[in-house]
Parts: sequence; structure tokens; C-alpha cells
Amino acid sequence: MSVSEPVHHFSLQLANNKILAALCGQFDSNIKQIEKYFDTKIMHRAGDFTVFGGRKMTNKVEAVVMDLYAHVVDGEELNTAAVHVALQHLSQRKGDADEIMTIRTPRAKVRLRNPHQQAYARNIISNDINFAIGPAGTGKTYIAVACAVEALEKEEVSRIVLVRPAVEAGERLGFLPGDLEQKVDPYLRPLYDALYEMLGFERVDRLLERHIIEVVPLAYMRGRTLNDAMAILDEAQNTTEEQMRMFLTRIGCGSRAIITGDVTQTDLPRSQVSGLAHVIDVLDGIDEIKFNYFNSTDVVRHPLVQKIVEAYQAVDNKKNSVQGKGNAAEN
Repeated sequence: MSVSEPVHHFSLQLANNKILAALCGQFDSNIKQIEKYFDTKIMHRAGDFTVFGGRKMTNKVEAVVMDLYAHVVDGEELNTAAVHVALQHLSQRKGDADEIMTIRTPRAKVRLRNPHQQAYARNIISNDINFAIGPAGTGKTYIAVACAVEALEKEEVSRIVLVRPAVEAGERLGFLPGDLEQKVDPYLRPLYDALYEMLGFERVDRLLERHIIEVVPLAYMRGRTLNDAMAILDEAQNTTEEQMRMFLTRIGCGSRAIITGDVTQTDLPRSQVSGLAHVIDVLDGIDEIKFNYFNSTDVVRHPLVQKIVEAYQAVDNKKNSVQGKGNAAEN
């Protein structure tokens, strides 16, 4: 890439230097991330930007900088993940008029940038039961909690019930130290974190005390009927077939359910079929139930997470191919 002469210029109307500092990041970290993604060189003085590189790439640089600028003006904090999401959205856009959906919660605006996230949110609004299946870091749980909080704020539901199977990494609750609450709490922590970010610590604690928000292990759902509630079953790949059936039949009048998980990361014993993998075939064809699938291109965590997911997928595909050939030879 040659930087012998400038290729593209554009300017931002900056209200103050704090906006420029937030946009560019500490030591221009956000700018460097954009440079690396597009293989360009970006120079700036105040609100004037000069981009070196191919014409197609320099136009994209302007588009993503303008997008991030709108975030900063709107009061949002930029970090590596936010820049990564903006870059992903730009690469997947089909036109300049692409809509960016937003879920509004009291403490945070959740922007849905890629088509899979947007379709997922629309399905949650339109259908009573939704499944979100895909790798870690694609926003499955976070978007589900955001939709639940928004529905609660709009009084579309009267409570939120967040559920997780307390089985992970081969550990059993009986062998962990502490009372039952202390044993279960670490498994539910990601759900608490999302709630605190969207509602604030004090309000979440008040809603928990009043049982308007419940965070419970899956085993505690047996025998219950949920009316006028938004129920989210997270890490559903760790449910058994019986547990999945039990959860789905808890849904009562005026309630909606969201089930999230990654069928490639089950922590069940090898001989145990995942309830999430099983339910895909069982409920296929029921129009009122939607299955939303995510892939590695939807990952919104550290950019390396996307590459890690793709690497493991390649290994899994190779194993499946070898197993398929072996089964064919036996037949």
C-alpha cells in the first residue's frame, strides 16, 4: 500500500475534542483497528480525515468512521467490540439504506447490526417461542435479555424468568462449596451481568426482591406454569430431552419463551443427547416456533473469537466427514 499521496478526504463537525478522543480511542486504538481491517492508512487533524488506500476501501473507511461518530455523539462508549461490530455490519450491508435496529432499555441501547441479529429480534416480537442457536459471542443471550427488559418496560409482560441448567464443565453442584444459592449463582452470573447493564444494580435488586425478575436453575421449573412472562432458557445445549420438554410445557397464557444455546459446546455426558439438538428435529415444521441460527461471522466479541470458532468448525467438519465415510464403508 502506497501512502505517497492522499486518496480520500472527509470531515466531521466536532462539537469538542472529547468527541474526537472518544471516536479515535486511546492512542488511536480505534483508528488502528479500522486501518488493519481495511488495509489502509488513516491520518487526521481535528475533524479532518485523510485516508490512503484503494478507492473502494477508503470509501468504506469513511462510512464506518461516520457510523462510529454517530455512536459517540449519541453518548455511547466505543471499545474494541463496538468497532468490530461496526466493521462487520459494514461488510454485510447490501445498500446504503440498511436499517440498524435498536432495542431500548433504561440504561443501554442495544444495536442489532447484522441480518441474523435483526431477524432474531423481529421473531421474538412476532412469535411466542424462539430458539437462538449458534457459537459463543453472537449475542444470543444478550439480545434475549434486552428484548425481555424492553417488553417489561412496555408492560407487555409482567415478569421476566431467566433460567439456566446448572451443569457445566463436568462439575456437579453437590461437590461445590457453599449453600444452594452460592452453588447456583456462578452459573447464572452472565444473566445478572446483562440485567445490571440494562437496568442498573439498584433496580435489578428491587425487581428481584419483588419477584418481577427471577433467575433460577432449570430444575426449579418443574411443576410451574408461567403466565404473562418472558422466559429465557440459556445454555440450553446442557439440557436433556426430558428437561427441554419440561421447560417448553411451562409456558402459560400471555407468555413468551426464548431458548438459546450452542449445540457444539454441550457439557452433558457423551452418552447423553442434548435436548437442544433433539428439539430441532422434534419441533421442525411448526410455523409459530422460530429457529434462529448464527454463525462465526456474527461473533461480536474479540475478533480472534471469530477465527477460533471457524477453526473449531473446520475440525468438526473434518471429523464428521471421516465418520461419514467410515459409516458408508461399513454399509
